[in-house]
Amino acid sequence: MDKPARLGLSLDMFAANAKRRLWCNAQLATMSGHGLGRVQDGVVACTGGRIVYAGASHGLANFNAEERIDCGGRLITPGLIDCHTHLVYAGNRAQEFELRLKGASYEEIARAGGGIAATVEATRSASEDELIAQALPRLDALLAEGVTTIEIKSGYGLSFAEETKMLRAARRLMQQRDVRVRTSFLGAHMVAPEFTSDRAGYVAELCAMLPRLEGLADAVDGFCETIAFTPQEIAMVFCAAASAGLPVRLHADQLSDGGGAALAARFRALSADHLEFASEAGLEAMARSGTVAVLLPGAYYFLRETHPPCIAAMRRAGTPIAIASDSNPGTSPLTSLLLTLNMGATLFRLQVEECLRGVTCEAARALGLAAELGTLEAGKICDLAIWNVREPAELVYRMGFNPLYQRIRDGHDC
Repeated sequence: MDKPARLGLSLDMFAANAKRRLWCNAQLATMSGHGLGRVQDGVVACTGGRIVYAGASHGLANFNAEERIDCGGRLITPGLIDCHTHLVYAGNRAQEFELRLKGASYEEIARAGGGIAATVEATRSASEDELIAQALPRLDALLAEGVTTIEIKSGYGLSFAEETKMLRAARRLMQQRDVRVRTSFLGAHMVAPEFTSDRAGYVAELCAMLPRLEGLADAVDGFCETIAFTPQEIAMVFCAAASAGLPVRLHADQLSDGGGAALAARFRALSADHLEFASEAGLEAMARSGTVAVLLPGAYYFLRETHPPCIAAMRRAGTPIAIASDSNPGTSPLTSLLLTLNMGATLFRLQVEECLRGVTCEAARALGLAAELGTLEAGKICDLAIWNVREPAELVYRMGFNPLYQRIRDGHDC
């Protein structure tokens, strides 16, 4: 068992009139340090939406709570973070699923005009309001399992007007639901149909878009793969992102070893995602740069055209590991982060603590939010998931079972 966390903070740093809440009689998995941060008979104290204490009950004194919540011995973790989704899109690709069952490969479907191109056509035809309406049921499914923060990418518009439509829709989801949304500009998802014969022109167009996003994107993403963009093309986009003051992320080495992991490390990307074919040298470079490896077991399971990422190499290198749903219409129509945890354990042989850290502290790191979210520590935002279980392993072990008792965001019930 991990050493109990005893985290404190001066209460007078918060406004005197801020609401003070205390969750007590709980088991904690704080995710602080290097393990789960287990605490028996734990409490979490919150003032003004920030944690002021998370640890053993005997370590808290002089906290006059206006509201005291008895958790009945339930487990409290940080609110879950889904750090890689394509949640905003129109239509679906169920027909392609049938084609794959009959033997067609992802690359064959893509080169025949399906895949991402099919979703681009449907998304361009949808209004912003329609995109929100279609995204809400997917979002609701994730929130029902304890997600408090979610990343949403563009990438199905491939023009400035359509990409910003997607980003606005993603931002507006925060008005519809109690959730924190981080957005990534993924114009470099595939070459836009209007630029099929002018790849260089499209890359230049992407670079010109970045200064015009006006706060709609929190990061810039790209797809570095044989059916998408070369490392040289992605490097141009990432240089433009740096000039625009935007951090970068990368879809890397999913179908082949194209050097994506090393490219992400070179640009000190927040994360490199997929990584089924990443080289050990690339993973070591990521570890040195602090780039998080985001594993997407849903896509691996659904495609069945790759091999698992080399977890042993990641562990040897010390590469941080996060896990995400990769919720998207074509290769991971998955809207369950709990099922994603089970897949990470059973398909990739991750340990329980790697899985749970992968959707809390490491997921926060992959979004550049580690200073604010992902652990139960004094000073951090009070995002909690309270579970009808006592052991963290139960969150990874079960399939098709949701033990969420309560979701807390910014210190309030939601």
